Amino acid sequence: MICARPASGSVRRSTAPRADASPQDKAQASGALFGYLLGLVEHKERQPGDDLISRLLTERVAKGELSREEAAMNGMILLFAGHETTANMIGLGTLALLRHPDQAARIRDTDDPAVVANAVEELLRYLSIARDMIVRVATEDLTIGGQLIRAGEAVTVNLPAANRDTAFLDQPDTVDLGRNTRGHLAFGYGIHQCLGQNLARVELQVALPALLRRLPGLRLAVPLEDVKFRHDMSAYGVHELPAAW
Repeated sequence: MICARPASGSVRRSTAPRADASPQDKAQASGALFGYLLGLVEHKERQPGDDLISRLLTERVAKGELSREEAAMNGMILLFAGHETTANMIGLGTLALLRHPDQAARIRDTDDPAVVANAVEELLRYLSIARDMIVRVATEDLTIGGQLIRAGEAVTVNLPAANRDTAFLDQPDTVDLGRNTRGHLAFGYGIHQCLGQNLARVELQVALPALLRRLPGLRLAVPLEDVKFRHDMSAYGVHELPAAW
């Protein structure tokens, strides 16, 4: 998260699942969060409002299409997949733009939505915050890259490696907001692509230009080596991003 400092300041990111947490700790944390959201569902049954959970209760639970528990689980999915990932992408994308001011100018100085949309695609490709969360199980024996994978074995798909494959594009380790990177795998591939990818795109297309235009003097307030990256979390990003303007 960006740490706001009018001449410098600090807002921290929310805590997501730690990559090194034990299965017991993860189960306990997930159970606690599910309990909270189930309580929120019950509260919204008594006092509905103009919000998504209230709509789920009115339009789905009341009709028997979802249970209260399923409504709470939908809340958990939205929190992790719909908020945590996009929030991290905004923070990490801002850092990438601050490190490449010539590229930031492409977003800040254009009125063309297509230019901004293309720039967001390159940032999604370049940053690829979903690192090792993509797990699949082979349904039959197959060989990938000379490695035999037997039916029933689990496979972890590394999306950043695919997005920086030289077979996909030239100079993949550089950020170039002017090139076409359609076909990247930041949201996965095939029928298992992220359902919320279009919403995430819109949020990034709104947030990044707004930030750069409202704060044209935005800059890092600390050396890059002092930025705390989220290597210890399931979604890559920054724990905080000290900035000044």
